[in-house]
Amino acid sequence: MKAFNKIFAAVIGVLTILFAAANIILASADSSGGRPYRVEINRLARQIETDGHADVSACEYVTNIERYGENFYNIDSDYAVREINGKLYRFDYKTDGGSDRIRLTVNVILGVMAVLIISVMLYIKFSILAPFEQLTDVPYELSRGNLTSPIKETKNRFFGRFIWGVDMLRENIEQQKKRELDLQRDKKMLLLSLSHDIKTPLSAIKLYAKALSKGLYESHEKQFEIAESINVKADEIESYVSQIVTASREDFLSFDVNMGEFYLSELVTKIKGYYTEKLSLIGTDFWVSDYSDCILNGDFDRSVEVLQNIMENAIKYGDGRSIALSFSEEDGCILITVRNSGCTLADTDLPHVFDSFWRGANAENITGSGLGLYISRKLMRKMKGEIFAEIMDGVIRVTAVFTKV
Repeated sequence: MKAFNKIFAAVIGVLTILFAAANIILASADSSGGRPYRVEINRLARQIETDGHADVSACEYVTNIERYGENFYNIDSDYAVREINGKLYRFDYKTDGGSDRIRLTVNVILGVMAVLIISVMLYIKFSILAPFEQLTDVPYELSRGNLTSPIKETKNRFFGRFIWGVDMLRENIEQQKKRELDLQRDKKMLLLSLSHDIKTPLSAIKLYAKALSKGLYESHEKQFEIAESINVKADEIESYVSQIVTASREDFLSFDVNMGEFYLSELVTKIKGYYTEKLSLIGTDFWVSDYSDCILNGDFDRSVEVLQNIMENAIKYGDGRSIALSFSEEDGCILITVRNSGCTLADTDLPHVFDSFWRGANAENITGSGLGLYISRKLMRKMKGEIFAEIMDGVIRVTAVFTKV
């Protein structure tokens, strides 16, 4: 805002200088012969000097000539006095106000222009910059984890939707943080509970093992019974370990979807908007085949996320030559296929591409988490759809299946 205030002050200064310069130029023009009545007075003075008299009937500005005498200076109109042949003559004249009108017109134009410029700058300051300045601390506060304070909504036509979006982002981050804390607490409680439960069968196994080592059970039948008991306790421990493994592999991401309806064209337009320019910058050809518009079931934002994940995988693991988006229809479903040239994935790795944290041998030097396609499958199944991948003729094709309305 300080920089804008400096610009505003500079604009005011420039307008002031412009006003002064225009009036100085107009005044200079008037003083350097910009008054036409003087031309007529000079002509009449020369005529009197040569002929002794002059006729003002043909004059446009001079209305009367009066020789010096009584009431010589007692007149209300504009006049000029000239000495001709040793005598004073008064030349009465009128002006058409041309120069004054020009000056007034110029000043009015400059004034209107100044008012418009100042009004626009004040509008920018109070309607655009001031509301935006209130948001300058929001990203910093979000980065520090200060998520509880809501962002005040505004009806500002420039930042109303932006403020609403930032507040939605804050709420989503806050909800995700709460879900993460709840999940961590639940997992910790589960692990503590299972760890406590393991102690009982483990203590029994240790007791049986100690008794066997000391030869407390001499009969073969009793030893067999104790061995079976150890086996049962081991199975119990194995069950607890299995629960721990399952808990550690539980979904840690949010897969909430808001089912609704949207047009296929909306989804395609969104993806084209994201990737047309991006792929052109890296020199990758991007093809979108023809399709017939229809209404799909699902969550629009989540559907965009799914296709984005597939597209990002195509960019990372393709050869960068081309990526194509094609469409087909089967059994009341729309199949959207992303095909990238240059498949580097082994056929044996194909069944694992939708596993969490799994990364193939082709991802050795490529950054990533191994979650993109895993998340996509979870979301598609939440939206009553499906996703699958296949390798055909050295080209990998990932297809998302959406149900039609």
